[in-house]
Amino acid sequence: MSETAAAGRVVLERVLPHTPEKVWRALTEGALLERWMWPNDFVPTAGRSFTFRAPPQPPHWDGVVRGEVLEVERLQRLAYSWESSGIATVVVWTLRPAEGGVQVRMEQSGFSEAQEMNRRGAEFGWSRMIEGLAGVLQEIEP
Repeated sequence: MSETAAAGRVVLERVLPHTPEKVWRALTEGALLERWMWPNDFVPTAGRSFTFRAPPQPPHWDGVVRGEVLEVERLQRLAYSWESSGIATVVVWTLRPAEGGVQVRMEQSGFSEAQEMNRRGAEFGWSRMIEGLAGVLQEIEP
């Protein structure tokens, strides 16, 4: 997995040995998202609001992420807003064919310079979640 730490964003890339269809399902179906991320009411429809509910991490985080689906290009691109603890960012998933599977790129952008600690926490969290995504992909049918 390659990781890029650039000002104000987290970028993670990984080639997964699965079809774009299978990866897309894991990124967009609420029941599958729950298996590698958190309980949610996510539906991949532009303009639709959603909530992820993670275990709270008192005193700094209530475990709630609110967002809105911004863009859906089936099997290619998914973008949504991500608001947590008063910090508003945007998450973009991009899928591209790659030798042996599909290249998955996740970018979360919009962290201010003052939110560097939050950006680092997001980088750690996304790294763990992408490992969970890879595990779920091993378990689900194509």
